[in-house]
Amino acid sequence: MNYVNLKIKEQKKMKIGFIGLGIMGKPMSKNLLKAGYELIVVDRNQAAVDEVVAAGAKSAATAKAVAQQADIIITMLPNSPHVKEVVLGENGILEGAKKGTTFIDMSSIAPLVSRELAAKLAEKGVEMLDAPVSGGEPKAIDGTMSVMVGGKQEVFDTCYPIMKAMAGSVVRTGEVGAGNVTKLANQVIVALNIAAVSEALVLASKAGVEPDLVYQAIRGGLAGSTVLDAKAPLMMDRKFDPGFRINLHIKDLANVLETSHDMGVPLPLTAAVMEMMQALKVDGMGDGDHGSLVRYYEKMAKVEVKR
Repeated sequence: MNYVNLKIKEQKKMKIGFIGLGIMGKPMSKNLLKAGYELIVVDRNQAAVDEVVAAGAKSAATAKAVAQQADIIITMLPNSPHVKEVVLGENGILEGAKKGTTFIDMSSIAPLVSRELAAKLAEKGVEMLDAPVSGGEPKAIDGTMSVMVGGKQEVFDTCYPIMKAMAGSVVRTGEVGAGNVTKLANQVIVALNIAAVSEALVLASKAGVEPDLVYQAIRGGLAGSTVLDAKAPLMMDRKFDPGFRINLHIKDLANVLETSHDMGVPLPLTAAVMEMMQALKVDGMGDGDHGSLVRYYEKMAKVEVKR
């Protein structure tokens, strides 16, 4: 048996706690079960807990109870306040975690909050990785999402097989906080790409050119991108069910702009797209997919992008 397989075998003897069984967390937890890991889960949504328990997990009443039983604790929660509450609050992870436990936060939160939590956990002998993900629900389901990780190299190496069971790509980008800095950069690029695709297809439609033919003509050239291939067909088919909600992208861009302001980094394009998303939220589209950005442009141009 080679070293990698031996490490995976050792990892599967560990108990993993998973807190947060939402649109991303639920399929991620199921992929850990499929990979053979023992899982203890908790979430406010009892139906989600029941579904994951039916797939082979055990449940706990609180984050503290999860931490008391687990060797590695994973959180997948909406934003910084939720993670802080689960870690530092009453019946939280910090109350239950024992020395030698590892905490992996796979939520997308502010980098400074990641560093704050890591410092608090370190006082109790708990290591931390910040490991936000990208790819949306489809890639969470099929286990091909990308994970950007901040933390100590040795902790990353130990936890790599666990994260790889949920992802196609797992890359360490630096110390604690670096994972969320990388995720912020990712969310900037995704948002601006969706806006660019929206602008281009609205222009083509208003000019009377079939947007699908424009898409087919440009996708193999320099304008081609993963975002173009993922979002343009959905825009033209008028499919705006959430793979990643506008409201969640607003949350991420709020973290981007807060961080950039603290660091003195102007991000004018990001700020503009943030306001477009805010306008869609006001129009009642906050729970739609972030590809709904095309609707912002359609409203101004009085045209609809469709096949």
